[in-house]
Amino acid sequence: MKASVVDGYPKGNKMKILIEDAEASHVNALRRAIMADVPKMAISKVMFTLGVNEDNNNRGEVYESVNALPDEVIAHRLAMIPIPTQPDEGMAFPEECEDCHDLAEDDKGCPRCQVLYSLNVRGPSADSDEPYRVVRAGDLTNVSDPVFDISEEMQSIPITYLAQGQFLEFIAFATLGRGRDHAKWSAASAVTFQPRYEAELKKPKKASVLFDLGLTTSDGRAIDAKLFTSKKCSDVSTVLDLEKALHQVGHGTGRDADFDEAIVLNKIDGSYVFSFETDGSLAPEAVFNMAIGELKSRFSDLGEDLDRAIA
Repeated sequence: MKASVVDGYPKGNKMKILIEDAEASHVNALRRAIMADVPKMAISKVMFTLGVNEDNNNRGEVYESVNALPDEVIAHRLAMIPIPTQPDEGMAFPEECEDCHDLAEDDKGCPRCQVLYSLNVRGPSADSDEPYRVVRAGDLTNVSDPVFDISEEMQSIPITYLAQGQFLEFIAFATLGRGRDHAKWSAASAVTFQPRYEAELKKPKKASVLFDLGLTTSDGRAIDAKLFTSKKCSDVSTVLDLEKALHQVGHGTGRDADFDEAIVLNKIDGSYVFSFETDGSLAPEAVFNMAIGELKSRFSDLGEDLDRAIA
């Protein structure tokens, strides 16, 4: 199996990779490893402060721990906030932590296996012109290592609204986990792959039915005969754009008879275009490399088990 990043990627958290000399089953194993096996951090437990408190700095105004959303919904939203995951920091899974693995479930948690966040936000005061305040991920305060601070691009994620006289206070605990245990620990989404094709310009004159529509590629080039060299186009991104454009001249468009399959897509055996998008907890390159590592470790362990079984 050979893997290479498609030109122009990664784009933010999006990644496309060309995988060659592989079978669909191998690529699918990689897809499943990215979704289910790559470890990442996520908030797994929240302790809410309930009751009433008084603001002595604002004429003794009273705030209550009531919200527009139930605590369970807020906890779910917190779980889905991308927590920066640092593979080199040596964070351990709670069940594998040397200091915590023998403890009861409620007692587990130490600097080696969890990251703490706190939040204490009040709604607008009674004399404020603002009817409510939006609580966002940026309001979370990291109590642990600064490397786990919520990234700037994720700080605008809304958590809930606080009206006048309301407050929200809690301590949240983030731990390492895998997507197979819960979606909050899944490092990527939209993990897909498809066969790689090469576009062939078979009938240049009839292809004008498509070319005259004024369509462009994702990078702004006109979809016309200039995309082809010796009537062939093998650039991965361009072929994907052509594949989408061909829907405009396909069956049911009324243009298919005139187009008459002027451009065809020929499948390249053993080659696949693999794509996914991370949630921002990890860089796309790190997710891919970690998935490869997970697969390698899994098959190494399987080989050792087989050797012991037949010894």
